[in-house]
Amino acid sequence: MFASLAQALRLPSALRLPLALRLALRELRGGFSGLYVLVFCLALGVAAIVGVGALSLSLRDGLAREGAAILGGDLAVELVQRAPNGAERALIEGAGRVSEIVMMRAMARAASGEAAMVEIKAVDSAYPLAGALALDPPEPPQAALAAQGGVFGVAVDPALPPRLGLRLGDVMRIGEGRYRLEALVTREPDELASGIGFGPRVLMSMEGLEASGLARPGALFRHVARVALPQDGRAPASDAAVRAAAQRLRAAAPEAGWEIRTRDNVSPQFSRNLDRFSQFLTLIGLAALIVGGVGVANAAEAYALRKRRAVAALKTLGAGGSFVFSLMLTEVMLVALAGVALGAALGSAFPFVAAGLFGALLPFPLAPAVHPAAIAEGALYGLLTAFAFSVRPLGRAHDAPAQAVFRESVEDEEARPRLRYRLLALGAAALLAGSALALSDDRRIALVFVGAILAAYGLMRLAAAFVTAGARRAGRLGPAPLRLALASVRRPGALAPALLLSLGLGLALIVALALVDAGVRADLASGRGGKTPSFFFLDVPGGEAEAFAAFVKARAPQAELALAPMLRGRITRLAGRPAEAAKPGDSAAWALQGDRGLTFADAPPPGSTVVKGEWWPKDYAGPPLVSLEDRVAEGLGLDVGDEISVNVLGRTLTARVASLRKVQWRGMGLNFVLVFSPGAFAGAPYNMVATLTPPAGASPETETALSRALAAAWPSVTSVRVKEALDAAGLVVDKLAAAVRAASAFSAATAILALAGAIGARQSARAREAAILKTLGATRGRILAAAAWEFGLLGAAAALAGALIGAGAAFAVARWAMDLDFSPDWRIALAAAFAALAAVLALGLAASLRALSLPPAPVLREL
Repeated sequence: MFASLAQALRLPSALRLPLALRLALRELRGGFSGLYVLVFCLALGVAAIVGVGALSLSLRDGLAREGAAILGGDLAVELVQRAPNGAERALIEGAGRVSEIVMMRAMARAASGEAAMVEIKAVDSAYPLAGALALDPPEPPQAALAAQGGVFGVAVDPALPPRLGLRLGDVMRIGEGRYRLEALVTREPDELASGIGFGPRVLMSMEGLEASGLARPGALFRHVARVALPQDGRAPASDAAVRAAAQRLRAAAPEAGWEIRTRDNVSPQFSRNLDRFSQFLTLIGLAALIVGGVGVANAAEAYALRKRRAVAALKTLGAGGSFVFSLMLTEVMLVALAGVALGAALGSAFPFVAAGLFGALLPFPLAPAVHPAAIAEGALYGLLTAFAFSVRPLGRAHDAPAQAVFRESVEDEEARPRLRYRLLALGAAALLAGSALALSDDRRIALVFVGAILAAYGLMRLAAAFVTAGARRAGRLGPAPLRLALASVRRPGALAPALLLSLGLGLALIVALALVDAGVRADLASGRGGKTPSFFFLDVPGGEAEAFAAFVKARAPQAELALAPMLRGRITRLAGRPAEAAKPGDSAAWALQGDRGLTFADAPPPGSTVVKGEWWPKDYAGPPLVSLEDRVAEGLGLDVGDEISVNVLGRTLTARVASLRKVQWRGMGLNFVLVFSPGAFAGAPYNMVATLTPPAGASPETETALSRALAAAWPSVTSVRVKEALDAAGLVVDKLAAAVRAASAFSAATAILALAGAIGARQSARAREAAILKTLGATRGRILAAAAWEFGLLGAAAALAGALIGAGAAFAVARWAMDLDFSPDWRIALAAAFAALAAVLALGLAASLRALSLPPAPVLREL
């Protein structure tokens, strides 16, 4: 294939291409012999980058194409803990056709006593405004959700009936109402816009929700009004018209505290997360490309060594060093262009493959297409990598002696190239790093990544120098095979630098990702008895808190129960400035995205410590005060004495920041970013939230019995088992980890290719060494033993350095980026290290066997 491609590059002489380019094209007519490692190293890295970019853009296109169906209309107006009042409803209905839904969590109970948390979605008769709801058995939504004899029909997620031991037609209880399982939901058009739930979906009518008695004042629910704008003739309203309608609603009721989303921005949080995760995977792909860059350097060096005689011949005929360098660089970059093209083609196919294999399983639409922007980014990174890593080894050809036409020489293999070539390589590397920063949405993450790659590269070079120095100090230690191995490790042109860079960088990346993944999973699974709550209880009626506490204590006397009032509110102003105009730091951006939980208290909540300012007195009755979590305050640019405004239940409350708190979130206790003084919400309806922490060694059966008893006695209270919530989070981690593993697999593949290139680059030297040793009487077994020692030592050094650097990177990410305790699973690092050692030994011994298979005479004649 490659030979035919090169043959197709023939150009008419009338075009008068530069001589170096014409010679390079002529050379490539015979194929890419010796440069296949370069092609595939670049192709894998570019494929990863283009594939991630293309998938991300295809998801965006799919969301844009199906935006109205996913959102449930052209725009959606969301309120928390309340429905719109008369004036607000008139504004919404004035924009177009309206459909309303209410979403909240509750407990579903079967007649057997089994109970499970569910995600209720109550809909009106106009649902859905856009898209189609699919039920099994097929039935119109209004018919499926209708009441018969006081029992309301519901359509449920297929996961719910097995959990409660129910079948279609059976009756269950939610709150104070009775509901018949009428159908299963097989397709919910607005599933993505409804958010990720911690329980199965239950679809019911608005009348059915009213019968439950759950959506009362103070309860935690979301009211969403979807609006379909009038059509423009036969066409849907334009995006500009939709944005204008949203802006009119915001301007007409600036104090409503509602969140308005449009069909072209269905889920801002999902879009932000998609951007972040795509950038993360792109950086992993770039890391794979840089690992492959070491393979490019090895392939370029092998190419330069293979062309020594041709270079010497050109110089004998009068060619200058600069022309020779230009010729070789042109040929390498043409080959690199083929590798980039191959990688771009593979990466561009990713969305089509994903749509074909998993399209029906994805919860969001995917619109596969070829994306020039993703291809351009991958090509830029690929060509810059090829240039940066090939300039230095090719630059040595500038001063290669013409005498090499008469005899093979190895004395100058490690000669440093001229300053101009070193500066050129450095400039290309700087341009590569600058491109990574310029093309990243989050410059801080990109800067950390670039710094980590540079640090790992430098540490690997130091490790190689340490191995070489150790071999030099060992001198003539041990038996003859070991002495031969040590001599090979410390000689000029030794494998140590190339091998450690080839394998060590890829191994460090893989170990770091694996240890971080294992750490996150361990943190999710570490439900520490007596320290981490087993239950969260939502919507405990505020006036019945004491009775609820007595009920729980009677059944779990040794457990620790904590209660706190809870409301939901949206931050609207920061120090007098609109929240929309703020530019929060990474530690606080989430606090401005949607509504936040808040509370009021007369003392600092357990698990938090005041670090700045003072807490208000217990009998404080003055203007509203608030205590902020310190990292959020820093990210929002707030300090003690500043003001913050929050919209709660349609009213705006402005409070002065009295103190900053450091909060221990990992205990999962009751704590809030915003804690107000007790009088701040006087007269406002609210419910309580509670946690239950059992003593160490409490049995799961006891927890299950308590959950059933609560569901029966307190139907309005939602019990959230921490284990189930962590399991749901674990599923998300599993999906993200699968994508990370897929991206890191490219690093593993390029590391093996780069390793093969490093060994292959010195194959001719190994053949000469084997020929000399055989001529001097060495047996094949002794030569193979020496090779085993050499590659074993180098493989062990690469494995150790890569595992340690990867563990160090994982420690930094866990402690300073994710605030996790670093408890690494060293089995992962050991398994990766042994796999790396095995790869080095296998490839090294294979190369040695190949060198031994050559007859000594032809090799010796080349000396």
